[in-house]
Amino acid sequence: MIKKYTSQNITWIDMEEPNRKEIKSLMAEYKIHPLVAEELMVPTFRPTVELYENFIYLILHFPSFNHSNNNVGNYNTEIDFIVGKDFFITTRYSGINPLQKTSKLFEIENLLSEENSLEHGGFLFYYVVQQLYKNLVNELDYIENLQEEMEKGIFGGNEKEMVKEISRVSHNLLDFRQATIHHKDVLDSLQEIGNKFFGKDFSYYLKDINNKYRKVSHILDTNIENLKELRRTNDSLLTTKQNETMKIFTILAFVTFPMSLFASIFGMNTTFIPFIGLKGDFWIIIGIMVSLTSLMFLFFKYKKWF
Repeated sequence: MIKKYTSQNITWIDMEEPNRKEIKSLMAEYKIHPLVAEELMVPTFRPTVELYENFIYLILHFPSFNHSNNNVGNYNTEIDFIVGKDFFITTRYSGINPLQKTSKLFEIENLLSEENSLEHGGFLFYYVVQQLYKNLVNELDYIENLQEEMEKGIFGGNEKEMVKEISRVSHNLLDFRQATIHHKDVLDSLQEIGNKFFGKDFSYYLKDINNKYRKVSHILDTNIENLKELRRTNDSLLTTKQNETMKIFTILAFVTFPMSLFASIFGMNTTFIPFIGLKGDFWIIIGIMVSLTSLMFLFFKYKKWF
């Protein structure tokens, strides 16, 4: 599927899962290099940035989000950018909300006020990537809110339930990092290439894109460190709770030990057993067992073992 938007002499072509026929039409109209055309046909896991005669070609990957089950960053999506002087091409293989919203703004020309006039396709690329990184910041804020809810669960006595939640969010953050980890190298190279292609006047915008990524990277690292601390806290509380349980069972075993010992002794098949045959022998034995158990209980209490 291919959509085309034109305003202020800049044409934006947005393609989702393009077919060979659509790619060939772009090659002819915008002089797309055959190697780039091949790259556009299928997704690739290799981020890249390359300078051609009439455009800059780069690939970036972004984490995708699904909030229906509180899941984020569970898979990555690729966007191929072809940035020319009077055209801008985006290729993707799944729906990406920030990109779709931006294209609608471009279509109705809300994006193109006098303050935001576009001199070349680089400015449109700047605005689109800015929106994509803004969306990533929003998603990281969402994950931070999840961590706050997990913290309440941890200190609310739900340590066992939080083990699964922490593992799930940790996996999502790792997916997030995996998707964006190569952005720095690509954007650093883009600064050098962009200055050559668009001129030094555009260097401010390229640096700003890099700064937007650094902000995302910093927030991501903070989220990962916070989650590690939550995991350590949860593990500590869970271990403490398990130790307390084992302590109670150990104390119960020692407290009831005299009763078990006496029951075993008086159950022995011998010719003489003390107290057996006396009046009230049953209650004598029970009294002794209760007294020894009480002494054990008082001893543990004195030692402050519970």
